[in-house]
Amino acid sequence: MRMVDLIEKKKQGGRLNKQEISYWISGVCDKSIPDYQTSALLMAIIFKGMTEEETFDLTDAMLHSGELVDLSDIPGVKVDKHSTGGVGDKVTLVLGPMLAASGLKLAKMSGRGLGHTGGTLDKLESIPGLSTRLSIDDFKKQVRKYGIAVIGQTETLDPADRALYALRDVTGTVDSQALIASSIMSKKLAAGTDCILLDVKFGDGAFMKDIPSAKELATLMVKIGKYFGKNVRAEISSMEEPLGCAVGNILEVKEAIAALHGEGPADLMNICYSSGTTLLLQSGLAKDEKSAQKTLHSVVSSGAAFTKFCEMVGAQGGDVSYLEDPEKFPKAIYQKDIVSTQAGYISNIEAYGIGIDAMKLGAGREKEDDIIDYASGIVLKKKVGDKVAKGEPLATLYTDHPHFERIAKDIYSRFHIGEEPVEVLPVIRDHVE
Repeated sequence: MRMVDLIEKKKQGGRLNKQEISYWISGVCDKSIPDYQTSALLMAIIFKGMTEEETFDLTDAMLHSGELVDLSDIPGVKVDKHSTGGVGDKVTLVLGPMLAASGLKLAKMSGRGLGHTGGTLDKLESIPGLSTRLSIDDFKKQVRKYGIAVIGQTETLDPADRALYALRDVTGTVDSQALIASSIMSKKLAAGTDCILLDVKFGDGAFMKDIPSAKELATLMVKIGKYFGKNVRAEISSMEEPLGCAVGNILEVKEAIAALHGEGPADLMNICYSSGTTLLLQSGLAKDEKSAQKTLHSVVSSGAAFTKFCEMVGAQGGDVSYLEDPEKFPKAIYQKDIVSTQAGYISNIEAYGIGIDAMKLGAGREKEDDIIDYASGIVLKKKVGDKVAKGEPLATLYTDHPHFERIAKDIYSRFHIGEEPVEVLPVIRDHVE
């Protein structure tokens, strides 16, 4: 078998069989196939696509390229929730403890932020002392004892995906439904949970720009889950504006703490209650939506969810006193209100632009090795649908960089104000089962 033949076959629109895909992925992992040939095949896939069967075979090859996590010896239902990424998405920090306090076991391997999207690991590591680098044994012990652990992907889990994604990122071959679906699902399946809920986002701040493409991706991933005998569902949610109000690591942790006390922004609370309901039904721990909602509201109002968050943070070496007194967190040197020059109603907030602005303030990475300033970021004072008066703050920026005036102007340009009230649409628009 020769790699050039696979490239030619796909270039002509042919279908790669299981053996050919396995040969390719094995060569990616042992480096017997050079990057330039893999890049050529990836580009051919971008233009010619992959069938569902090819996507299943690619997921299978990637899934088995490394270690598989076995969680079967942990009692209870093990669940995972994955988001395709967005601006201000701190759902895991809120939903995870809610699920654990409700009786589920959240065993999650998460990622870091790059570009305009924030990473869950970066948010957690803004808590002093917290480590997201646990061995699989310690990961399982923590899930068994506390019902929740969130760590980074291990070096031995799905190495094919790491190799392929590094190439896709620099060769303009990210935007393929088959490649995105196999990348996400191979990692999720390798992590060994019983139930997986996918939050597939669409809109200005998401990879999928509209509902049809987001639903197409979600449907493909659910089909992959079914093919491998896993209980997988998906929700389609909006990323037309940032989720919640805070964008930036410490700022988002503070907002998550508020949410765990029932005081988070409405859109953040809504998606947490909705996703939590889906997972409780999916896992069989709730018999209907009403009982699921009652359980979730109870663990928040009683403080049980916040206690779970503290247990997780403490188990991973974090200083829990920062959660109990968020004012202890470091504060940015510079803070500036972005003030409206007109009255009206917020008709749109550009999520992608806000994400880029937060990154430029120090809250994210443009390159993988960039150092994050945990205290920097943006807090929205107005959301879509809100009424605003002239001279009223739209947002506040936080940074340690003294030269932020250009970014402040950019942030102002992300807010669009109209004369008439606008309809506020729900965050979650559809479900795929």
